[in-house]
Amino acid sequence: MKKIIHVSKADTMTDIGLLVARLGIAVLMLTHGIPKMMMLLSGAPVQFPPVMGLSAELSLMLTVFAEVFCSVLIMAGLATRLAVVPLIITMLVAAFIIHAADPLAKQEPALQYLLVYIVLLFAGSGKYSIDYLLQGNRSNNVSTRTSIVEDYNY
Repeated sequence: MKKIIHVSKADTMTDIGLLVARLGIAVLMLTHGIPKMMMLLSGAPVQFPPVMGLSAELSLMLTVFAEVFCSVLIMAGLATRLAVVPLIITMLVAAFIIHAADPLAKQEPALQYLLVYIVLLFAGSGKYSIDYLLQGNRSNNVSTRTSIVEDYNY
């Protein structure tokens, strides 16, 4: 769990870059996810491709989960590395299953999203995130406990 929300000590410009990437990609993905969520909640028959043996409804629900819920987590910088995993899977499906027979121009948007999500998977959320705040509280608790233990060692 420690590694999942770990935020490394980087310079300010890197942290600002990660913030811009997180906010930008999350807002852009929400423009795709919110209409799908509305389609899901409308009660109308689902017009969505069934994928890998899943029903159209389940495929749509999983896509909405990734594109809406996970995007909101990324925007906040909360469990960013975990939140990008469903989005990476969704973009792989979009690029290589849904648009497999299409030209690269049709696959390109999913691949561009995929690249940003992979960067966030490796880089994490940066200093301007809830992950960073949570890590700071945990680090403070650990150092406080260590100090207390050291005080009792003669």
